[in-house]
Amino acid sequence: MSTKSERGAAGEVVAAYHEARLGEVVGRVGEALDRFRAGDLDAFATDQVIFQYSRAANELWKFCNHSDVVFTARS
Repeated sequence: MSTKSERGAAGEVVAAYHEARLGEVVGRVGEALDRFRAGDLDAFATDQVIFQYSRAANELWKFCNHSDVVFTARS
């Protein structure tokens, strides 16, 4: 059984992790859009990156919003 302060600290760790990883996947979308605008990437390849982002963001959300935040923080 975890204490309220342990859960709070774990929540901060998980939130920081979530933001950092989400920033990485959003960055990949930005890079793909920049390459598309420059003519280095076609619309289909850009769409694939956006699709992968959607799946990655969804899995990240599920992992970070696990019901036991202390367990997630330790993972």
